[in-house]
Amino acid sequence: MGLHTEKVVPSAHEIREQYPLSDELKAVKEARDAEIKDVFTGASDKFVVIIGPCSADNEDAVCDYVQRLARVNEQTKDKLLIIPRIYTNKPRTTGEGYKGILHQPDPEKKPDMVQGIIAIRHMFLRSLEETHLTAADEMLYPGNWRYMEDILSYVAVGARSVENQQHRLVASGIDVPVGMKNPTSGDLSVMINAVIAAQGHHTFLYHHEQVKSDGNPLTHTILRGSQDQYGQNIPNYHYENFKMLIDYYAQHELLNPACIVDANHCNSGKKFDQQPRIVKEVLHSRKLDKDIHNFVKGVMIESYIEDGNQKIGEGIYGKSITDPCLGWDKTEKLLYEIADRL
Repeated sequence: MGLHTEKVVPSAHEIREQYPLSDELKAVKEARDAEIKDVFTGASDKFVVIIGPCSADNEDAVCDYVQRLARVNEQTKDKLLIIPRIYTNKPRTTGEGYKGILHQPDPEKKPDMVQGIIAIRHMFLRSLEETHLTAADEMLYPGNWRYMEDILSYVAVGARSVENQQHRLVASGIDVPVGMKNPTSGDLSVMINAVIAAQGHHTFLYHHEQVKSDGNPLTHTILRGSQDQYGQNIPNYHYENFKMLIDYYAQHELLNPACIVDANHCNSGKKFDQQPRIVKEVLHSRKLDKDIHNFVKGVMIESYIEDGNQKIGEGIYGKSITDPCLGWDKTEKLLYEIADRL
């Protein structure tokens, strides 16, 4: 019964000293952060594509994948702003199953969160050094932000976390864009309230300290679809959904109105191969309406090297061990199509 201490985890300061960001990479991140910020403030008309595996479980495969993204980014950088999605924590609805590299740096071995934190930081540093593309991750555990705050350029708060006060308060102290997903119920007011909270300033307890946040004006919404009481998927990436959300923003006078569309999850019914169709509909809606064009800043896509997913232990290189993802050939084609349609 109760909680049992297994080991003491080093502080964020200790981990960051052990695995530091070089001066060169600090400058790269500063430039990337400024470029991404310009999209969310409206100073830039580039289209954001946050793209990558459902869960990053293998450093070599993830870095290989991001190198492929970097080559496409070089060809499309006048129109697209590609942010690798390197998700290191996997929310589990029932608590069962693989919880991400933070818990298990080796999915076939027992949990080791000290080695998990080190593995995450090493992977982010390697990916950034090899490609100069700063990444996005999900803030599943608000306490982990300090371990990675000098590396990440985008943070998402998931559908099951968006109502949590600690997530909202920590987001208010983050200096890069934070996307608040709609909850699984689809209630837009919950997502909007999360944005209101994160754009405000707060005093709260964090890492055994009383801290004060400045508010994050780059907090925005992510539409990921929802489920009704019968478990049926309800997509929310349509023209009408955007117009309704724009009205919500206007009612609350929020800063930097912006929305990202998650093309998977309940929007696709987790049918990964439907993501290209959904992205194209989003682009069509942007063409139809200037307000939607200015409001919908980008898309989020689950993609990896191989189509689909596999069970842990099958050992297929670059294939998701969690939710199924769009394979590289289809991904590359889609990225160029997005750039052509803008």
